[in-house]
Amino acid sequence: MQRTVIPPARARARRWRAALLLAAAATVASVHPTARAQTPAVPDPQAWSRLSPAEQAAQREAIRRQLQNASPEQRQAFRRELRQRLQNLSPEQRQALIGDARAQWDQLSPAQRQALAAERRRQVESMSPAERREMLRQRRALLETMSPEERAALREKLPLR
Repeated sequence: MQRTVIPPARARARRWRAALLLAAAATVASVHPTARAQTPAVPDPQAWSRLSPAEQAAQREAIRRQLQNASPEQRQAFRRELRQRLQNLSPEQRQALIGDARAQWDQLSPAQRQALAAERRRQVESMSPAERREMLRQRRALLETMSPEERAALREKLPLR
């Protein structure tokens, strides 16, 4: 295997160029308004379940807009905190949330259900392969935290492929 030798002057120029690019990026990030976007607060799961579907949709859209303006690290921190909040719920609280969500879903008309499913499908299709892999990893991690009974109940609700 042959190694490419870069002349010292050229290597120095590359390092300076990289340093200048980093400095420029840091300057733009400190001045640009979207760079200072705050990570949205993670909603309380129980308070969220008490909202009407319209209120949930409005808050979901507001959070989505804030996350679009947030840095990847901020989005990751938001997802991590949300996941942690859900995992910290007792199994009874989790079951109550699931029951509330199921009741709200059952109240939706078939057209509303199809619209929500199509919206989620568009979101997943717009994800990069890396984002999809991360979503799959997160879902697998969530399944590992569930009791065997919860996993069995979830499996029963899934459509056949």
